[in-house]
Amino acid sequence: MRLFWLLFIAVTLLGGAEMKIATYNVENLFDTQDDGNEYEEYIPNTAWGWDETMYRTKLRHSAQVIRDIGADIIGLEEIESETALKDLKAEINRQGLYYPYYAYSRSKNTTVSVAMLSRYPIQSVLNHPISASREFRDIMEVKVTVEGKALRIFVNHWKSKSGPESMRIQSARVLAKRISLLDSSEPFIILGDLNSHYEEYRTFLKSRRHNDTDGITGINHILKTVDENHNPATYPSLQSNSGTLYNLWYDLPEEERWSHQYRHHTEALDHIIISPALADGKGIEYIKGSMRRFAPEYLFQNGKIYRWQQSRKYPKHHLGEGYSDHLPIYAQFRL
Repeated sequence: MRLFWLLFIAVTLLGGAEMKIATYNVENLFDTQDDGNEYEEYIPNTAWGWDETMYRTKLRHSAQVIRDIGADIIGLEEIESETALKDLKAEINRQGLYYPYYAYSRSKNTTVSVAMLSRYPIQSVLNHPISASREFRDIMEVKVTVEGKALRIFVNHWKSKSGPESMRIQSARVLAKRISLLDSSEPFIILGDLNSHYEEYRTFLKSRRHNDTDGITGINHILKTVDENHNPATYPSLQSNSGTLYNLWYDLPEEERWSHQYRHHTEALDHIIISPALADGKGIEYIKGSMRRFAPEYLFQNGKIYRWQQSRKYPKHHLGEGYSDHLPIYAQFRL
């Protein structure tokens, strides 16, 4: 009888185990090798002061944030190289959090790319090119094994708002095509910096600079986070498997739905979007209401996100202060 209860308790605990998945744009984590692809201010050993000391400072600051989030899996954006990722992983380890597995995506000479750190085994990694142009970063598809169950995670960093919506639609179409090939019962998560508002179809309508697509958006229409009547997909609609995907921003109060600031305006550029299979009561499940911004006091200064600091006066240079211009976001899943 004692053995029975021990087994019962063990199964209950395992069945109720939780997993945290996050995404974080670290803002330009460059190594100190001159590869010819760097932004001017990150060419090593110039008047800007990007050198080994400054690099190690940036690593410590980025690692601090990632350690404090404590995610089991975290997608990362704006990583220059696999070297930078490995150095970041090592620094996180020194600060007390160990990720045995990692993935890095860079199939062409883009300036920065996406990556992932994971406590769970990585089964496979696929890169999905958008275009031959350096303006487009590949989408990285990582298949991880979580307690014997497979989960696909798509790590994204779409074209910034310096380009029109048609450029972000290109990324969305590549992603949507890949997703269409998956079995409907297979769970997947789309995360990363999509450079889009969760209701982009509303916010960009009056922007001639961005709306070159007759009101069609990548995040809402191509990925189907809105239904055919242009209503945002809801968690119940996800459970009914209506063909839509659920953006977890809707689990937060509206005033908290942002991860970036631009000219005194807040923006929700970073996203975690889930598939119907993560709400079907089987296998890995999203814990409803668990979506959060990671926003400790140290990530703010004077009411603004405390981004990596550069001097405003000439000669301009790195100050070795701050973190990133994005806040991380995360969500909990039940195994």
